Amino acid sequence: MTHPGFALAERAHTRGMTPITRLDGSIATGRLAQPLPIQASDIQGLAQLAVDAVVGITGIVEAMHHTIVSAPAVFGTPPAGRTSGITGLVYGAVRGSTRLVGTVVDRALKTAARHTSAANTSAARDAVIAALNGVWGDHLADTGNPLAIPMSLRVAGRPLDLARRSLVQSIPHARSRLLVLVHGLCMNDRQWTRNGHDHGAALAHDLGYTPLYLHYNSGRHVSHNGRELAALLERLLAEWPAPIDELVLVGHSMGGLVIRSACHAAEGARHGWLGSLTRLVFLGTPHHGATLERGGRYVDALFGASPYSAPFARIGKARSAGITDLRFGNVQDADWTGRDRHRQKHDERHPTPLPPGVCAYVVAGCVAKRTDGVRARLLGDGLVPVSSALGDHADPARDLGLAKSHRRIVASANHWDLLDRADVYRALRGWVGRVPGSARRPQT
Repeated sequence: MTHPGFALAERAHTRGMTPITRLDGSIATGRLAQPLPIQASDIQGLAQLAVDAVVGITGIVEAMHHTIVSAPAVFGTPPAGRTSGITGLVYGAVRGSTRLVGTVVDRALKTAARHTSAANTSAARDAVIAALNGVWGDHLADTGNPLAIPMSLRVAGRPLDLARRSLVQSIPHARSRLLVLVHGLCMNDRQWTRNGHDHGAALAHDLGYTPLYLHYNSGRHVSHNGRELAALLERLLAEWPAPIDELVLVGHSMGGLVIRSACHAAEGARHGWLGSLTRLVFLGTPHHGATLERGGRYVDALFGASPYSAPFARIGKARSAGITDLRFGNVQDADWTGRDRHRQKHDERHPTPLPPGVCAYVVAGCVAKRTDGVRARLLGDGLVPVSSALGDHADPARDLGLAKSHRRIVASANHWDLLDRADVYRALRGWVGRVPGSARRPQT
């Protein structure tokens, strides 16, 4: 049976209208005025990135120049330091002038941004900013770039003020069943809607949940985002204008790791929201890593094999901390602290079990037509192996140990199909719709 949200979204699309998810989870339609795709602060942020890029490329070219002049063996040790003499002065002048111009431009754009009212953001802008944050988000945050996404809970692309009075105004019909959805790498909260379907809106319609969507910088370390999410949920439940009977967290891809990290952080901080948490659902989450990021390490190693190609390895190593966390599925600070994240060859994570007394469910995608073949095991959903998405691990301390009834493998599905496949939603609805019973964790 077709969910009413699907039909409404399809009719709206054919009439040139846009489906809008209301705060209570229902779907309405309307013609939206498209806001400008770029804001004044975006230009400032892009200018900062351009300056950083020029300085970085200058460093790569100088390193190549220095290596060629030094003439080490093909597989020898790269020469230390930088170029000297007139050559060194030239490269230094390029870096210095670039930074000087960047400072002047940044001050001018910062002044313009202060005197320009920010337009309502658009889906296109959110998608571009989310992709930039996924790839370079840690750098954006560390340099104070205005493109860095601050963490917030949003509905219909608008951030929520978590003060109780504001929540009453924003969500006048707040329910006791609360659903928080956490997106994956390089994505944003709007992208839970795919082909007219949104798991959150559908669960709101069918089961009476109030859905909220996390918006965050996916290029930061998973553990940093997890700790911030834990604190955000603690404040949310303290200010929520209705009694909380259930809290359900749903994560897609990296979002599932952020959820696990938040639960770990909340246990350490003895947060009260864990007492309301009844279910966790993971869609295509790389619990034990993603093959693509492991391939990225091999590319780094290949470039680093010769001093003549080593400067190019800097380009690959510019990828964010969030991406490198996906190599093995890091969720704690202890999983990466004290290590060179680009050189980590072995899984050295500390075991992070799921919170006790909370029902957990996993969905794994499989691009193959059969779920039991070699192709299915190797390719998974195109990004995450099936075994990783299911939480299977040879080490019992790291294995999630989920019952068969709490696992689902979906054939002929890529990583993003998990966001709108009807069979995925049926499984999700069945799991989330169950009465928690004694599985609910008592208040701590």
